[in-house]
Parts: sequence; C-alpha cells; structure tokens
Amino acid sequence: MIDAEHRICHAFSSNYNARTKCLIEPKTAQGGGGIIANPDFTHGMEGWAVHGQGAMKEEMSRNGNRFIVAYNRTQSLDSISQKVQLGGGLIYSFSAWIQINKGSERVAVVFKIPHTELVIGGRVLARNGCWSLLKGGIFANFTSHADILFESNNTATEIWVDSVCLQPFTLEQWRAQQDKKIDKERKSKVRFKVTYGNGTAMDSATVSIKQTRSEFPFGCGMNFHIIDSTDYQNWFASRFKYTTFTNQMKWYSNEPKQGQENYTVADTMVKFAQKNGISIRGHNILWDDPKYQPEWVKNLTSDELRKAAAKRVDSVVSRYTGQLIAWDVINENLHFSFFEDKLGKNASSRYFKRAYELDPKTTMFLNEFNTIEYGNDEDVDPISYMKKLSAILSYPGNQGILAGIGLEGHFGVGQPNLAYMRSVLDILSSTGLPIWLTEVDVVKEPNQAEYLEQILREVYCHHAVKGIIMFAGPATAGFNATTLVDKDFKNTPSGDVVDKLLDEWRTKPTETKADGEGYFEMSLFHGDYNITIRNPVTNCSTTLSCRVTKGTTCIHIIA
Repeated sequence: MIDAEHRICHAFSSNYNARTKCLIEPKTAQGGGGIIANPDFTHGMEGWAVHGQGAMKEEMSRNGNRFIVAYNRTQSLDSISQKVQLGGGLIYSFSAWIQINKGSERVAVVFKIPHTELVIGGRVLARNGCWSLLKGGIFANFTSHADILFESNNTATEIWVDSVCLQPFTLEQWRAQQDKKIDKERKSKVRFKVTYGNGTAMDSATVSIKQTRSEFPFGCGMNFHIIDSTDYQNWFASRFKYTTFTNQMKWYSNEPKQGQENYTVADTMVKFAQKNGISIRGHNILWDDPKYQPEWVKNLTSDELRKAAAKRVDSVVSRYTGQLIAWDVINENLHFSFFEDKLGKNASSRYFKRAYELDPKTTMFLNEFNTIEYGNDEDVDPISYMKKLSAILSYPGNQGILAGIGLEGHFGVGQPNLAYMRSVLDILSSTGLPIWLTEVDVVKEPNQAEYLEQILREVYCHHAVKGIIMFAGPATAGFNATTLVDKDFKNTPSGDVVDKLLDEWRTKPTETKADGEGYFEMSLFHGDYNITIRNPVTNCSTTLSCRVTKGTTCIHIIA
C-alpha cells in the first residue's frame, strides 16, 4: 500500500515549507467572507479594531490591493480583531491571507470566547514578500460572541492580514462535504467492456461484482490477549486487515532486563496476523519519553545508552525486516527528547538512518500526539512537525527514506474541532508524504460514538490520508478508552459505528447486465474485485480479478 511514489521529495528535505502556497497577491475572501464584516478591507478598517496595546493601519499594494497591518506590538496577541457572533452547534471554517514585514514567523488565528480558554484555530508559517493562507476554524459549543485575534510570539513582527473569512456550517452540511470528498477520493467511476476472445462484444452478459479487499487501510490496535482468546481472534480477523501492536514490540516489552531479550509474544502475534492476511505497523523502535524507557535504561551513562540503543535498533528491526508495512521509529519525538538530551541533537536522525539501512522497503514514520487533536499545543503543531521531520530527513544518508507522517489521534472530551483537523491535514499534505492516523481513540463520554464517527469520516475523506489504525477493541483485552465490544463481544455504540463504516466504505456485492455493445458502468470503492461473467448463450461463468484505483477509468474483460 506504500510504495516508491512516497519517497521523500528533496525539495521538502531541504526546505520544509517550500511547497506551501505563497502568492504575490492574496486571493479574495472565500465565500464572500462569510460572517466577517469588511473581509477584504475595501472599506478601509471599518469593522476592525485594535486588540491589546498595538496599532493598526491600512496599506495598499502596487496593484491596488488593500490590506491591514498590526504594528507597534508589545504582546503576542497585540493585533487586529473583530467581534463575531457564534451560533451553538455550528462548525466555523476560517481562512485569511497573512504576510509579515521581515523573515518568517508563525502566525495563529485565536478565538477569544468569554469564560473559556483561548482557542487556537490554526497556524501558518508566514513570510515576507508573499502571502500565505492561514486555515482553520472552531466548533461553537454554545451561542456566544467571540473576538477573532491574530498571534505572533515575535512582537517585532508586523502582521499583515487580508481576505478574511469565517463561514458557518451545520454538522449536516459538513457531513455532506465529507461525503462528496469521499466519492471523489475513495471511489472511481469505471466503464467496463465485456468481449469474447475474438473481440466481439458479449451482448447482455450478466455480471456479478464482489469487492475482496479495500485499497484503504482501516485497522485496529491489537494486544497480547488475542493469543489466548478465540473470540478476540475471530472478532478481529473478521473485520480488520491492518494492525499495530499496542505494546508488544516496544523496548520495555522485548528487553525488560538488560541482555535478556524476549520476542515470544510479539512473534506469536506476528504469526497470527500473517496467517490471517493482516498487515502490521511496527510500533515502536524507540520512545523518546523518559517515563517509558525500560527501567534499566533510565540511569545508563551516555556511552552505555548509545550502545544499548544501537543494539535495540538492530535487534528489533532485523528481526522483522520485510514483514511490516511501517515503523514508528522514534515515538513522540517532538514532545520528548530523552535520546537527544543524552546523545546529541541528531540522535533521532541517526536512528532513522539505521532503521532504513536495515529495512529499506518499509515506511519510516515520525509518530506524535496532539498535532491534529488539539490546536493549543504549539510544540507539535503541523509547522513544528514538518520542521522536525525535515531535520531528520535532511540528515546525511536519509534523503532516500520512505517516510510517513504519523498522527496518533487521541481525542479528549468534547466535540472535535473538525475545521482545525482539516487545516492540519491540508498543511501536512504539502509535504507529499502519506499521512496515517495511527492510534485513534476517544475518551469515554456520553457522545463518544458520535465523535468517533465524525473523526473517522473527517480523516477518511482527506486525499492525503493513506491509512487509519484505531487503538480500540474488546473490553476483555483492556481497551478502556474506546471499547468496541463488551465482555460478551457484543457491540458497544462505538463498535456499531466502526462496523457501519466498514460496511459503508466498501462496494456491496452487485449484479448487473452489459448493454448490447458489452458495456456497463459503475462507481466503485478502490480495491480488489472478483468479477464473474455469465455467458448469455452458453450460461457458463468465468471469474476474473481486477483492481480499481484512483486512476482507473476503463477495464476490458475478455470472457
């Protein structure tokens, strides 16, 4: 599912923002600006105010385009602002074109709502000399007014703003958008032609079509309980063809005592997966969180750690080389820095390099949480993520790595910010690398199943997302955050959602007839198919297999 077309682009390696859109003149405000007053500043600064201690002024480009500038800033939130009225239960999609007066800096859109924390709606790496599109948004939990602000931590930076839009959508309207994107990205309209061996059209042939495998990887985490539970095995194998072991490939599981490696559990789980045609993501080679090192590792000297970590990388990667579709190389490499602190800033880059040398056909992922779940964690926002990944992939010897973007997807309480999620995926898609949601779950709460469905639909409909793994499963296996089946393996509401989507995102078995010239047309989900043709004259049947991908438009069947 992950091939050479996803090899890292050299332009991204050397300049992680080189492929993001940056225009000499900004485009006009989307949707007429939505609920924003004077979105293109055609009426000067009407409708806008200064927030904080700075100042604002109107400017005009050589081509006559008007925009507004926030300057004389002393605090990060000193900027221009506009007060808007938010309606409860609505998704607000935001966009604005941003430029700064020198260099390059992050600029965020911030929603200030009474009696709640400031909400970061999206960020962009703005530059001098051209305009960059800042996208994002907010979900309104209740009806309230809100102030739209712009933030830059460098107070010497002037923030230039133009073409602002805040567009409201109901959940039903957003869902309709998702469905259209799914039809565009995950399905193809295919015209089939059925002929005899001599090329003559098979008039009125009866055709049966059955999808045997989806092209899109939609899987589930798996843990050691599956080894001894037939119910767990049957439940899993009947639904999923992709998995990640939640703990059984981690260093603390494989070498709890120094020098005493034990892969028995992991090996048994690998055999089960292989027997059932289930592809495996390797999770993980090393973990940068100090808390999750094997106990004996935590107090090693730098030299001792260097040797132990090198041995670990060689051991686990060599053992499973060629058997996995992915490796999470250094887990949570933006939030934590255990190996960098002890072994130098290029430690992660060196481990990526070694893993690639040992397993060059497997995609190497940087795996992190809060990049897509929560906009207020600046350390792991998409700009920070791309900067870290660029540093790793520009390290000597790493330019040819099959690289991937891993977003864990651990969602907390409350309505997910779907507009922010979409903006994150849009930014990360500029790298050209495959994006996977690697550990999706939602905390227990009354609306858990509804929120899980919204999240899964949002990521599935995005063109750059190439796979989803949930960290969810049976109650008997200890999946307490997002439980899909209870102790009797009966579906929970979240389990109903997953089964519904598994069924919805595949083509149902279908029977049709070719026309007088042997043609028929169908819209099919991408994947593998068995097609059975029944000869209208002899009543004999022939079954063939074919694959439908995004580029498939015509298939010729010779029966």
